[in-house]
Amino acid sequence: MTVALMWEARAVAGRGEELLAWVRAQELPGAPLRQEVLRAPQDRVLVITWWDAAYDAKVPELPEPDGELVTRAVHRWRFESVS
Repeated sequence: MTVALMWEARAVAGRGEELLAWVRAQELPGAPLRQEVLRAPQDRVLVITWWDAAYDAKVPELPEPDGELVTRAVHRWRFESVS
């Protein structure tokens, strides 16, 4: 089974590149099957990781960035592959 974790944060206005650099510098303990880092308007950064694990398995996640870098708490979602 494959589980995907989605992590999304919104940087303080004008600090999107700094948040993107922070995300890229993070090292997860363990290697996901796949990882994508994306960005969007309003200084948002999205990371999706795929793991060979059950939906409720404990898998590594990115931490919360420094509170002065983001405008709100990180949003996290978990999905399971259906195809």
